[in-house]
Amino acid sequence: MITILLIEDNAPVRENATELLELEGYKVISAENGKTGLLLAKEILPDIIFCDIMMPEADGYDVFRGLKNDPFTAGIPFIFLTASVEKKEVEAALGMGASAYIKKPFEPKDLFDAIEACLNKK
Repeated sequence: MITILLIEDNAPVRENATELLELEGYKVISAENGKTGLLLAKEILPDIIFCDIMMPEADGYDVFRGLKNDPFTAGIPFIFLTASVEKKEVEAALGMGASAYIKKPFEPKDLFDAIEACLNKK
């Protein structure tokens, strides 16, 4: 079973995305902030990580850098989820090496397409 770590501080978004992913058969572990997400990622080594950018404790960029600097987590596909639609934000995230960038609000298909793209690259 594919395990997804969802790091999102907005409870309704986190719960909705978790439900969508679980209905598709994925195992979902969620974190409510970047610091917890970083710790969970290193502990569970998920197959894919979805992560918000603007969060308390540690933002999505901090989480991304923390994971990419660790040889055990560096290869995990990382997908940014964010409400920011600024072109410079998208370019920055993808330029860092993120697998994808999904803008909120998102459609379920956006999540599933990103997962499929990540799994096809492995």
